[in-house]
Amino acid sequence: MVKLREPNPLLPDGSIDLEQWLGRVSESRSEEEMALIREACELVKQSAGFSQSLMMAEILQELGLDTPTLIAAIVYDANHSQVLTLETTQKHFGETVAKLVLGVQKIDQVSTQHHQAKQLENLRRMLLSIVEDVRVVLIKLVRHTCAMRAAVHLEDAIKRKMAEETQEIYAPLANRLGIGQIKWELEDFSFRFLEPVQYKNIAKLLDERRENRENYIDFVVTKITETLRLQGIEALVSGRAKHIYSIWKKMLRKGVGYHEIYDVRAIRILIPTVSECYAALGAIHTLWQHIPKEFDDYIANPKGNGYRSLHTAVIGPEGKTLEVQIRTPEMHEQAELGVAAHWRYKENVNRDANYEAKLANLRQVLKWQEEWAVDIDQESNEALRAEVFQDRVYVLTPKGEVLDLSQGATVLDFAYHVHSEVGNRCRGAKVNGRMVPLTHLLKSGDKIEILTAKTGGPSRDWLNRDLGFLKTSRARAKALQWFKKQDREKNYQEGREVLERELKRLGIDNLNLESLAQQLKISKVEEMFTALGGGEIRISQVLGAIQTLLHATLPKASSITPEIKQTRHKERSAEIMVSGVGNLLCQMAKCCKPVPGEEIIGYITVGKGVTVHRKDCMNILQAKQHKQNRLIQVEWGQNLHNQYLVDIVIHAYNREGLLRDISVTLASERVTVITVNMFTNKLENLAEIKLSIEISGIELLSKILNKIQQVPNVIEAKRIRLG
Repeated sequence: MVKLREPNPLLPDGSIDLEQWLGRVSESRSEEEMALIREACELVKQSAGFSQSLMMAEILQELGLDTPTLIAAIVYDANHSQVLTLETTQKHFGETVAKLVLGVQKIDQVSTQHHQAKQLENLRRMLLSIVEDVRVVLIKLVRHTCAMRAAVHLEDAIKRKMAEETQEIYAPLANRLGIGQIKWELEDFSFRFLEPVQYKNIAKLLDERRENRENYIDFVVTKITETLRLQGIEALVSGRAKHIYSIWKKMLRKGVGYHEIYDVRAIRILIPTVSECYAALGAIHTLWQHIPKEFDDYIANPKGNGYRSLHTAVIGPEGKTLEVQIRTPEMHEQAELGVAAHWRYKENVNRDANYEAKLANLRQVLKWQEEWAVDIDQESNEALRAEVFQDRVYVLTPKGEVLDLSQGATVLDFAYHVHSEVGNRCRGAKVNGRMVPLTHLLKSGDKIEILTAKTGGPSRDWLNRDLGFLKTSRARAKALQWFKKQDREKNYQEGREVLERELKRLGIDNLNLESLAQQLKISKVEEMFTALGGGEIRISQVLGAIQTLLHATLPKASSITPEIKQTRHKERSAEIMVSGVGNLLCQMAKCCKPVPGEEIIGYITVGKGVTVHRKDCMNILQAKQHKQNRLIQVEWGQNLHNQYLVDIVIHAYNREGLLRDISVTLASERVTVITVNMFTNKLENLAEIKLSIEISGIELLSKILNKIQQVPNVIEAKRIRLG
């Protein structure tokens, strides 16, 4: 629910009671510091935004910010409205305060532009401010929070625009910095303005049950406190208010109603040590039945913004579901205050090294964005937003340095993150001292060592998204840049070899390369090979063009003459156009198993209708003269969303679990396996596996063969050419 804070104290005449307000922010501040805060208030108390300035300063006080930050918040609106100049501010309060005010002004200059095209630039400017001085962004976040509170009485159109900006930038930024207090309040206000009906419905449900819920929570708090005390654990146990937006989001994510949300009733337990946190967890699970799949250990596996806690859900007293969060006071401070809890600007106090590293890495993301995308298009925008805002993983170099990568990054992404040359010459990697493939996904806390060659460059396979080597746009761009710099003749030769090898593996013959180049919007075949070899186009794009090209040769529905009939193969529902015959039964030839897009021909059998072969099938080419008159022209139909049988062969070094791993790979792509035959040569420890699988087309076949090729011990995987 939107968090309500105590309003500014007032005197009988309606003016602000400055003395009482100063008492609120005096904790842990010296007389000299309070004198400066008082001077700032006296200097700007006649300005229009004075009340909001005090509200901003009080929130920053709750976040634990230093005196210069509070003063900057107090005088900011006066500077913004030019009641107070920057020179006067610096004269009275020093260079630090003046820089903070100037930093917030720079952000405001951007955020006043509400056009969609400016949203990413807005975000970039704020992140740049983070890496220079996080206090600037904290002031801006607090200022926006106060503006959202004041927006309750504004017109709906203005509130919606502010709410959209909040969802787009400010709430994610507060989450990225781990500041739960501000994040939750901004999310609730935004939800209230964008979905007022849904907001009111949930708020009403919470209010209707408030008294019963509070009585219930009081009982549970007492029970937990007594249980932990009997085990020698001193804990601070309290009920936790659930935020309306988080309830709504969980309802949508899980597809359930309000009454099925487990953590509307929630308990928070603060315990001195980590070991006692786990002991308390055991006590809770002993006390009440644990709900399966509702346990998260964010202590062992912290969130990307540094959040740590144990989360569990249990069936509490009266059969009611109950969420329990268990953490240390330090973890609680981090959850509430985020980066503010670790960034202290006081003399003789060291900054937190981990947070320094995290913020420094944001600068690296922004530096990449400037280098890689001079003209920022929509795809680049989304790539940057995803890599900055999604959950992060924090990994270690061999020297113990912390690097921040996007969730799902591989060890090869890590190599490119370290340096372009490290990525280009990467040949292997160790994670936590163990050799892993380059596609290995990283987890927070992993320690990575990259093994490099003295010479050489990246493999073109790294650019194939299906193989999973590179997940980040930054690393992909660096690998692509390497290929662009290579010799043109070498790119031409390698591109030609890549395409010929892929066509051979897929069993595709007699392809018109000129038409393929045109389909890819490339003027010449030679240019197509060069682009493929240089990484400007991917093999997956070429395969897509091949399938489109072959399908384009099929007859249009309007051009079908009355003599051409359609018949459906009963087993796999493959529509075939059969010229000059009646409604004959059609079936796919088992010798060559044609796939849509391949040239086909029909053979009239005795009593079994028409058998459809590939035109290059050896059984057709070697058919005797007296059988030639049984051949008829057939073509693929229009509805080609069916499954077709294809035979593939896999050669591998035999090992335990080989067939299982291949089966898992096929299952992950939802491929149906019809038959499996495995032959082994124990003397040479080799295995040959023949599979009949159902696929929808050439692109899927290529993807499947690529994935099988990545299974450990597999030597090659290709389509069988029986015909």
